Amino acid sequence: MTETKPMNITDDQFEQQVLNHQGISVVDFWAPWCGPCIQMAPALESFAASNAGKVTVYKLDVDENPKIAERFEIRSVPTIIFFKDGQVQHISRGTMSAANLQNKLNELLSSSQA
Repeated sequence: MTETKPMNITDDQFEQQVLNHQGISVVDFWAPWCGPCIQMAPALESFAASNAGKVTVYKLDVDENPKIAERFEIRSVPTIIFFKDGQVQHISRGTMSAANLQNKLNELLSSSQA
């Protein structure tokens, strides 16, 4: 099934869902108390819907999932990490607009076709 909105993910699911995934995954490291995280949510949802079938978008609550947040040295939220075939490709700290998310995805997609 193609997901059209960001899916919540936990420490226990992360390796299977993201690190073992072939293709591009985007993980939003966020917290419910984070104003910029809440402000960015509509852009992330729009991005996920626009790219269904090309990318899988996840949200990881850093308060509830400290192991993965620590593993990737998340010091501020929101932090967005783009993964390709389980490997980190790009890290962005702070909010990203839907256009910025799309531009980064387009870069990764074009580099995989080169």
